Amino acid sequence: MSKIGQQIIIVPQGVEVILQDNEVKVKGKNGELHVVLPSVLKMEKTDAGLLVRRSSDDKKVKSLHGLYRKLIANAVAGVETEWEKRLEVVGTGFNVKMQGEDLVFKVGYSHPVVFAKVDGIKYKVEGTTKVVVAGADRQLVGQVAYQIKIVKKPDVYKGKGIRYEGERLRIKPGKKAKTA
Repeated sequence: MSKIGQQIIIVPQGVEVILQDNEVKVKGKNGELHVVLPSVLKMEKTDAGLLVRRSSDDKKVKSLHGLYRKLIANAVAGVETEWEKRLEVVGTGFNVKMQGEDLVFKVGYSHPVVFAKVDGIKYKVEGTTKVVVAGADRQLVGQVAYQIKIVKKPDVYKGKGIRYEGERLRIKPGKKAKTA
């Protein structure tokens, strides 16, 4: 069984953690995040950092223990240094640019696709084919990056579309000529 829930969460200098009933508020230079704990878990402040305690050793409670410990650790890390996902636009004539705070994609459709700004997320365009999605909330960064990716999913035959940086695609061979 995993021992993730028993690990201490180290709180760096400049990050403030406020415990109120079953709610944990984490404040830092990149914003403020809230995590609501289930009633079977309790949070304690110690000299070394934060510790999540569980009320019983049931399988369900143990899994919640590890999950919520990791969610709080991600919140602490996110308000100190932002989480980011990198995407790349691949294809001839495909590009992306910033228009105000929104992203505008030209990815082979008859019209440009506008991806609106999401609260708590920052976009950055590097060149004309790379997009960086950054924010304090790890789950929200991943969700927005995936929503950008499905604007034009990578084609399995040619590899064109929007993909995560470093993502490798298995390209299918397509039709093959019959040999007589």
